[in-house]
Amino acid sequence: MRTTILFLLTVVALVAGAMTVVASPKLRAETAIRPTPSPLLVIETTPAPTATPTALPTATPTPVSTPNGTVTFSVPVYKQVMNLDCETAALQMGLAGLGHYYTQQQLFAYEQPDTRPPVISYLANGQKIVVHWGDPYTNFVGDVNGADLTPTGYGIYYPLIISIAQSHGAANAYGHENFTAAEIYAALSAGHPVVAWTETGWERPYVGYWTAWDGKKIKYSLVEHTVTLSGVSATQVRVNDPWHSGSQYWFSKAAFEASWADFNNMAVVLQ
Repeated sequence: MRTTILFLLTVVALVAGAMTVVASPKLRAETAIRPTPSPLLVIETTPAPTATPTALPTATPTPVSTPNGTVTFSVPVYKQVMNLDCETAALQMGLAGLGHYYTQQQLFAYEQPDTRPPVISYLANGQKIVVHWGDPYTNFVGDVNGADLTPTGYGIYYPLIISIAQSHGAANAYGHENFTAAEIYAALSAGHPVVAWTETGWERPYVGYWTAWDGKKIKYSLVEHTVTLSGVSATQVRVNDPWHSGSQYWFSKAAFEASWADFNNMAVVLQ
């Protein structure tokens, strides 16, 4: 009798244990459908600057005006990557302010450098002068990685800069010599970057004329420089300067106009 009772108790324990195992969540069949995994690698790239003109419209930078009449707009600061190519760096900054991004090498490829050396002479006081050299109205004159005071390189003037600007996003760019200061300040107040010819470090050196190979008279300074203007106030202009590491600063209108006059008030308005 005792044996029968023990046998029945053992059977009951085994059945209860089996029911517990079946009910355990660890052994339930997995019925949920797994979601499809997302890609393991997503590559995002920033489009590289291209020398091929695009049909994208030019956006005028939004000028910000303060109650005292100061106007500024966004133009990035870039340094000149070739020793004497401030003009291309200034153009690069102005185009970037309009939303068109190119490297300086891509833009310089259109400047047709004339690398013939200059004919040098001296005045009675020992001042070095250039007698004959290339035509910066048609070509970049000299070695772009040369030296200006030697001189082995010089620069380029407004006509080709306009042409490059127009074919690289700023279709309505215009420029010439003999701008008035009022015209430049009005363009800045409207949010248009201005490329202006001045002197490096705002020095006031000897200014003279050489005769180009094509016979044209060229007004020059051996510290010729180019900056991009990105703002204006009652007494100052904001300068994006590609010299050295590149900088942005406010500069006296009177001092700007004196240096700018050495290059016949030459400028290019980008729009």
